Amino acid sequence: MTGRAEIRDVSARRAIPQQSRAPADGLVVTVQDALVAPVAEHSRARGLDPEPYDFRRPLTLAREHARLLEVTFERFARQWGNQLTARLRVLSQVTLADVALRVYDEYLQGLPSPSAVVLCSVEQTRQTALLQLPVECALVWVDYLFGGAGAGDESAGARELTDIELTLVRDIWQRTLDDLGYAFAAVTPLELRVRSVQYQPQFVQALGAADAVVVATFTIQLGERVDRATVMLPAEHLLAAVRQADEGDARDDDDRRAAATAHAQLEDVVQDVPLDVAVRFAPLTVQPRQIADLAVGDVLPLAHPAARPLQVVVDQVVVAHAAVGSSRTRLACRVVTLEENPS
Repeated sequence: MTGRAEIRDVSARRAIPQQSRAPADGLVVTVQDALVAPVAEHSRARGLDPEPYDFRRPLTLAREHARLLEVTFERFARQWGNQLTARLRVLSQVTLADVALRVYDEYLQGLPSPSAVVLCSVEQTRQTALLQLPVECALVWVDYLFGGAGAGDESAGARELTDIELTLVRDIWQRTLDDLGYAFAAVTPLELRVRSVQYQPQFVQALGAADAVVVATFTIQLGERVDRATVMLPAEHLLAAVRQADEGDARDDDDRRAAATAHAQLEDVVQDVPLDVAVRFAPLTVQPRQIADLAVGDVLPLAHPAARPLQVVVDQVVVAHAAVGSSRTRLACRVVTLEENPS
């Protein structure tokens, strides 16, 4: 058989040498070719390729924190479903589909347009949370409130809510936010108020594009109709409260030792990460014409006083100040002050 190698006895694979003798036509087949390649293809199919991790913006929820948020949002989902059933007089069910930690801009990009995006003020932090759902879903609620059969409006995707429709659903939204605050009562005080409604998610500038947010995704079933809705909460305050609520460590001794070992290993690795350190003068502001007209021999007077130490910078963060000096045949700097809280 030319151009093909076949392993018939699976149990004897380990006894086969890594490379077989080359046949007459020069073809060489290794055991790794037959075994490793399918494993690699299977790993790629499962999405196990390594992903970059940004230590400045970790977007991974700890398992304990994720579970606490899931339980809280599931409690909220049950309350929301009961409220819709009572207000709309139709059997309603709200189910939690997912809880994730994301970047705000990524969350916006994943929302359908147009959508009813309810901007909500968080009284405790003066930040903005979002409640998003399809406009068609809100109009179905309006139809039920007027005693209809929940037909809604087929052209809802192309228009905004009228003042009357907005007045009707605004009360439901506020009661929904009250239920959310009640569900989070055991974690952190959370008082939300409806502020305004927008219909183009990509234009909603509630937070910075790179800010971390907690996003809960729900499915809303009213009769035979199923819609998707999301709740977005700023992550900083929420996760701080979750960590504080999780201070009672329920792990056993083995888990604590494993966590301490992993933490120590991480600290050791971080200490060996190479960093670029720069020493710089105070920045100078100039006009574009001065840069465009630069020529050899021109002198730029710096705004840095001769007696002031230079800045020691790591990743654009000033960590210390140093005086200029020399060490043998090379320039050097002597650290004279340290920044207490580099930011």
